[in-house]
Amino acid sequence: MATVGFEKLRVYQLAEQLGDAVWDTVCGWKPLAKDTVGKQMIRSADSIGANIAEGSGRGTYKDNRRFVRTARGSLYETRHWLRRAFRRKLLTQDHVDSLKPLMDELSPKLNAYPKSIGPAKNK
Repeated sequence: MATVGFEKLRVYQLAEQLGDAVWDTVCGWKPLAKDTVGKQMIRSADSIGANIAEGSGRGTYKDNRRFVRTARGSLYETRHWLRRAFRRKLLTQDHVDSLKPLMDELSPKLNAYPKSIGPAKNK
């Protein structure tokens, strides 16, 4: 199974950026918010890139695609936690506006990525 190193994949790079942005945001929160919503949000955001990386090392196209689907689930979980954080006034509109472009670029790339995994198909 020949693959491009996951670190070079744009979808992985975006996942890293999102994870880092979430981390930077949560680090400034008060202890209760950080310990509840914050930890969940960090874990789900970091899980996106972690699953892309793990899938690429599994050795089969099928496993790789399965882990990418898990990464997509983590992206949706992150969206949930971001919504909760905004609703609970832990995120300002400026925070949301800074994270939205990352989410908007990552989501379709993560949805398309499984189709690119595997040998080239003859047309």
